[in-house]
Amino acid sequence: MASSKKQGKPLVIVESPAKARTIGKFLGSGYRIEASIGHVRDLPSRAAEIPAAVKKEKWARLAIDVEHDFKPLYVVPAEKREHLKKLKAACKEADTLYLATDEDREGESISWHLLEELKPKCKIRRLVFHEITKPAILEALQQPRDIDMNLVEAQETRRLVDRLYGYTVSPLLWKKVRPKLSAGRVQSVAVRLIVERERERIRFHASDYWSLAATFAATTGDRTAFDANLTAVDGARVAVGRDFDPDTGALQTSGKSEVVLVDEKKAVALANALAGKTATVTEREQKPYTERPYPPFTTSTLQQESARKLRFSAQRTMRAAQRLYENGYITYMRTDSTTLSEQAIAAARKLIGRDFGTEYLPDAPRQYQTKVRNAQEAHEAIRPAGSEFTAPSALGTDVGEDERRVYELIWRRTVACQMKDARGQRTTLQLRMDAGAHGQARFTATGRTIEFAGYRLAYVEDIDDADAELAESERVLPDIREGAAATATQLSPAGHTTQPPARLTEAGLIKELEARGIGRPSTYASIIETIVAREYCWKKATALVPTFTAFAVVDLLAGYLGWLVDYQFTAKMEDDLDEISNGRATRLDYLQHFFLGNGQPGLRDRVAGVETEIDPRKVCSIPLGANDAGELVEVRVGRYGPFLSCGDKRVSVPDEMAPDEMTLGKAIELLVKGGDGPKCLGIDPDSGLEVFVKIGRFGPYFQLGDPDKLDDKPKMASLLAGMEPETVTLEQALAVLSLPREVGRMVVPDTGQEEPILAQNGRFGPYLKWGKETRSIPAEFTPLTIDLATAKHLLAQPKQGRGRGQAAARKALRELGPHPKSGAVVKLMDGRYGPYVTDGTTNASLSKDEDPAQLSMDRAVELLAAREGVPKKKRAPRRRATSKASR
Repeated sequence: MASSKKQGKPLVIVESPAKARTIGKFLGSGYRIEASIGHVRDLPSRAAEIPAAVKKEKWARLAIDVEHDFKPLYVVPAEKREHLKKLKAACKEADTLYLATDEDREGESISWHLLEELKPKCKIRRLVFHEITKPAILEALQQPRDIDMNLVEAQETRRLVDRLYGYTVSPLLWKKVRPKLSAGRVQSVAVRLIVERERERIRFHASDYWSLAATFAATTGDRTAFDANLTAVDGARVAVGRDFDPDTGALQTSGKSEVVLVDEKKAVALANALAGKTATVTEREQKPYTERPYPPFTTSTLQQESARKLRFSAQRTMRAAQRLYENGYITYMRTDSTTLSEQAIAAARKLIGRDFGTEYLPDAPRQYQTKVRNAQEAHEAIRPAGSEFTAPSALGTDVGEDERRVYELIWRRTVACQMKDARGQRTTLQLRMDAGAHGQARFTATGRTIEFAGYRLAYVEDIDDADAELAESERVLPDIREGAAATATQLSPAGHTTQPPARLTEAGLIKELEARGIGRPSTYASIIETIVAREYCWKKATALVPTFTAFAVVDLLAGYLGWLVDYQFTAKMEDDLDEISNGRATRLDYLQHFFLGNGQPGLRDRVAGVETEIDPRKVCSIPLGANDAGELVEVRVGRYGPFLSCGDKRVSVPDEMAPDEMTLGKAIELLVKGGDGPKCLGIDPDSGLEVFVKIGRFGPYFQLGDPDKLDDKPKMASLLAGMEPETVTLEQALAVLSLPREVGRMVVPDTGQEEPILAQNGRFGPYLKWGKETRSIPAEFTPLTIDLATAKHLLAQPKQGRGRGQAAARKALRELGPHPKSGAVVKLMDGRYGPYVTDGTTNASLSKDEDPAQLSMDRAVELLAAREGVPKKKRAPRRRATSKASR
């Protein structure tokens, strides 16, 4: 490209304002730093974004011309247009354009899209660095490169595959399961993993077994008490949880040794027979052990460890890591690599020698091999940035609590990975006791001592109390030799029940996906967020619980398009995309094979071929068994949620019920309680239709007419406060169904027109409507009883409750200070839909799992910058909640 002759400042474009500010500190006034604020263009997300010139093309909705080399249609979203103009103007004034987006495929793609839109006339350079420190930035300026089109091609292929997959398969789910569902290349496989784990729980048969714990003390010498457990009776090993078949509950034998089941009767009998008796130590075994430190963090292991130690969701972890990276505290946080640079190793070893002592420093640096296939997202593990690691206690005031905790985790892991192994001794004692008629009992005691803490001195939960934590992890056995005697001072029988496989947590799902080579760790957080948002699963504490909708979707995909959710196929797809990024395959060949086929049908033809075969009733039904009358009891996924069905009985499934809890017995109980069918209150004299009271998913409601006998949907209305389904009358039902009720009329001052005052029951309770004015009806009144005088009095009062009136009166939770650019005061507010930040002009909501108390000014500015220029959406009319109860 041509080089400009003007001598303007070099322009550096990064993704985020926070990153721009950090780099700006290093480069000074000689450079202009701007943020693209993510992608500047993408495939259109809604019909309104499709240009008029191509709207009539058959591929317009897909935004990919599959018949002409899969040419994508990229558009600049409305909210990015003004910002793009600003970038174009800055580009015209620059003598050099430096594209300094992230060094992974996504970052390479953003740089390419910027280039396509800006069309710069100046020199173009691509800057790559894996940490935002002054030396790294200056080094990148000395070694710029061109945009890597192989990486761009791989990212574009991934984007187009995801679009083709989603826009082809999702409509099938809308038709056969329910509206607004989505399918995705990795998303659907993740849902399958969660559903299959729940099916394991459903198949699980609990088994009972007993154990016998004993406390012993030597009769001579060291008489320190120690604990042991019964492990064998007459040479047969005592059964524990792993010895039972999870699908049948039957006791399994390994074939190598006999296994004996100890029940309550036998455990109590053994305890009585052994009480106060003396055991003989038959064996004392002591073995040294060595524990190696863990490798430094990759994206996946950081998410897993943060979930385990900090209880952070993957999204929360990545958000904190992103801010740490942008502020120059850690290296790039999207990486599959466990490699550390020479600079990092030198920094870690210097720190270890200074802060822990040279005895903790290995003779040679530790090297770690990356185990992830085709790891290439970055060239180094996640670690503290720079040649001197900032101590967690020395982080700046611009760092929030989440960032501090994540940084400390990264700092500890990085330091620990270059320390010496932990060493110690494991001791096992075997004790034999004579239980008389009950046979010979063997007890086993285990202990562990730490002789050298090694890396564990750095990588424990609380580094300030490391000695105490390490001591608690030890279990010291007394110095008892073989042949010594020990007396059982206490014997404690205990019953146990085998537990079903644990549900997948976010960390567990990430581990499964990575182990199977499915997807990229950098995308796992957004995938989990999507499947929760689409109601494929919900969180119970940290566990991911699948919904019945997820069961229906997995059954459909596995039954008719099994290859799309096959684990090996999905992992192979990642390998194919890697081949494109390495330049060994082409985007066009892959897309043609995937979508159009190559000697066999591709995605398009396969989906079209099975559409007529799929029976919605079948895929949306989950049979539970038959009741005493032989009638099938099943869960069915309906348009408005799951419900139980048995004959002509229907009852909604409680929202909080997990699939593994929906047993046949529980289903019959729910059907008996709420599924006796609708209660007919009588006949409406005006329409001649029956009036029913029903129990729906969102509570009790009235219904006018039987839907099976009507052409249109029957009218429905929720019961008013104080009404009970068991006692309501026909008159009450007809009055509620007749709402809204005109209370009277009153002149609107602005128009001079007389408008009716209507009393009605809405989504958020009863209210009055008069022209554009609304007021909530107090609890002591109802829409059926409120009179004109009361209505006028309420309408004369300032508006309270939900809406703009309340928003205007809201007080700030906290003032964060002046905006660094505009000077406007930035405030944290408590909004109707949750906390948000505002500078008086722009409002930006916080993420669901973001702690308002930890919000920093940098984060607030970042949220506001991302929200600037986004047009306010018109509110779509809401469905009445009562209509969702219809079957």
